[in-house]
Amino acid sequence: MYSLNCRGRLLSWKSPIVMGILNVTPDSFYSGSRIYSEDMLLRRAENMLTEGAMILDLGGLSSRPGAEEISIEEEMERVIPAISLISSRFPSAFISVDSYRYAVAKAALDAGASIINDIGAAENEGLPELAVSNGAPYICMHMRGIPETMQQLTHYNDLLTEVLDFFIWRKEKFLRMGLKDIIVDPGFGFAKTIKQNFLLLKNMKLLGVLDLPVLVGISRKATVYKTLEITPEASLNGTTVMHTLALEQGAQILRVHDVREAVEAIRLWSSYAGA
Repeated sequence: MYSLNCRGRLLSWKSPIVMGILNVTPDSFYSGSRIYSEDMLLRRAENMLTEGAMILDLGGLSSRPGAEEISIEEEMERVIPAISLISSRFPSAFISVDSYRYAVAKAALDAGASIINDIGAAENEGLPELAVSNGAPYICMHMRGIPETMQQLTHYNDLLTEVLDFFIWRKEKFLRMGLKDIIVDPGFGFAKTIKQNFLLLKNMKLLGVLDLPVLVGISRKATVYKTLEITPEASLNGTTVMHTLALEQGAQILRVHDVREAVEAIRLWSSYAGA
């Protein structure tokens, strides 16, 4: 049983849950996830909630490998109105903001978000403190560098040990500062090769020693489509296989483009695991 205090509202679950990806970026690696209008945003959000998403994750800054950084102002222009719109239309929805910038995360919380999804490996020292002061859960992802440079930083002496040590050190630090609701994300595709992603997935149960919910974001990523020699658009089946493997390795939150398929995978895996 896991639970998160999302700024005074409790999100609890026994079986793994789904986080739906809402990209308000024009250059997301998967073209099917791009959103171009308010109506499209609201329709997609409603569909995800209807299909079983427990969290909606909104991001205005592409984190695909090699993506160039945009200004804080541009990121805010993309994501803050989107969060305000969804928050007003679906007030019971749990919304996370996908950003590693303090100003964006702060504005997102003010606009209705209740979870901070930090892909910046907690390098911005203000984000965990922001989560504490706002009573918001904090998602900490393992990464090196920034999206523009991360794939040049894939050398590890021991990948598994270094990722685990990264989270052990950060958990201790977060607890000291009063952060209670922590989620860890191994960061598939972030400063890791395809081979390293498979190694990390195969040994992800090691993160169980943290006693924290583990979020997996591998939906339609290069590990899937490059291994299968297809496109992101054709990688739904491969993604479902990877999600099933992640569930077997202890994933508690699946961050996905395709909610219905992920929810079905969880239902089937849960029935299998409980048989």
